[in-house]
Amino acid sequence: MSRKILDEAHIHPAVRERVSGYHRDLVSEVQTAVAANKVVVVGMGLNPFPRKARKILDGLGTPYTYLSYGNYLSEWRPRTALKMWAGWPTFPMIFVKGTLIGGATDLQKLVDNGEFARMVA
Repeated sequence: MSRKILDEAHIHPAVRERVSGYHRDLVSEVQTAVAANKVVVVGMGLNPFPRKARKILDGLGTPYTYLSYGNYLSEWRPRTALKMWAGWPTFPMIFVKGTLIGGATDLQKLVDNGEFARMVA
């Protein structure tokens, strides 16, 4: 899979630092958590799907780290940086052993077909 992103050569030098540094601290925080934990759920308040993902994981007895950033009314810019980094357009973003597996619906599919259990083993 190759995801299209704007090549640096097509970003004017005057704005490159702004592009590369856009909420870099938040992205680094998530990268650090993903590297240090087997399962990470990145979510936001007022959205029922991060809660659904956590309920699935709790039901399985799977330990996870949960990071929450704002809600529909706040912190949308930092969340945009996470979306740009991951290429995933919605929350939650669920990572297993450093790999983005998608959101709550994707997690449920992996649980249902047995792949999630193999991934976390």
